[in-house]
Amino acid sequence: MAKPTEKSSVDQSPSNQSPPDKILSSRRKFIKTAGIGGAAIATGIGAPYVNAQPKPIKWRLQTYSGAPLGAHVIKPQIDAFNEAANGEMEIELYYADQLVPTAELFRAMQRGTIDAVQSDDATMASPVDISVFGGYFPFNSRFSLDMAAMFKYHGLNEIWEEAYGEVDNVTWLSAGAWDPLHIFSKEPIRSLADMKGKRVFGVPTAGKFLSQYGLIPVTVPWDDVEVALQTGELDGVAWCGFTEAYEVGWADVCNYALTNSITGAWCGSYFANTESWNKVPPHLQALFRSTIDQSHYYRNVWYWAGEARLRVEGGKLELTSLPKEEWEKVTGDAEVFWDKIADTSPRAGRVVQIFKDYSALMQKAGYPYR
Repeated sequence: MAKPTEKSSVDQSPSNQSPPDKILSSRRKFIKTAGIGGAAIATGIGAPYVNAQPKPIKWRLQTYSGAPLGAHVIKPQIDAFNEAANGEMEIELYYADQLVPTAELFRAMQRGTIDAVQSDDATMASPVDISVFGGYFPFNSRFSLDMAAMFKYHGLNEIWEEAYGEVDNVTWLSAGAWDPLHIFSKEPIRSLADMKGKRVFGVPTAGKFLSQYGLIPVTVPWDDVEVALQTGELDGVAWCGFTEAYEVGWADVCNYALTNSITGAWCGSYFANTESWNKVPPHLQALFRSTIDQSHYYRNVWYWAGEARLRVEGGKLELTSLPKEEWEKVTGDAEVFWDKIADTSPRAGRVVQIFKDYSALMQKAGYPYR
């Protein structure tokens, strides 16, 4: 490009100006050549690099779980999404209580303090009439695939979408199954009487159900559970199955495992702040949903393999069980509990009816379903 010379001394009087069409032509030529020159400057030696790519979408997602467990229940999904998003979007993952207390997850997401959440409905105090079914609802399933089947093919998807559709600025995305619920304790539980007075860390609905036998639900931060077991603040946990108990270290500080499973699978979901979700382009929304499905698959296999292997080969916990007649009492009490929950709202009643119909179908199907 030619070096600019001194200001032209051409007469600028009206008589010497070019006709309008020539002025427009000159302007077009200037714009065209200026673009070429600008490109040449931008690509010249020592010129600063200009990134034309838009800034990536940034999300903050918090899970209910601590880091040791989160390494399995969500980190593989977030890592896969961030890699596949190819710089267009990045999700920062936070574990239990790192940004906000778990009990405040829902409100924080609704306000936009965080963009997304992985949790069960009950633990994060969702303000919907079906929140009681999140986490562990007694005897609503026998296996983890029961939850997936009921959501996809028996109507629970539609009910969850309906319920959260009535809540401002929160979008429910997907539900999946985790592990069965067992009680791990420092002292043995061989009868219902042995439960009396034992302080256990657990999820709300299961804790409420088990409290009728004298168990005392206690809430502490997730990362404090192991220390609380060591100091005697807790006598046990009613939070998980064998896989988690071994993975997070609770099997190291408990001595006994009750083999009677209160339910077959924990039910947890993914949620997003609606404003944040709507800012994500459709192809990245589809990618996020796809990696959620990947997470569901990963967990089903990880838990299923771990439950059997660690019960047989774990070696850290002595196995106990309730007498047959007492266990029959517990299952009968669950039916009463179901009916009480069904009466709390018409929508809750619809969920309970799905549980009943599905259970009856599995019983009729027989082996290997029941």
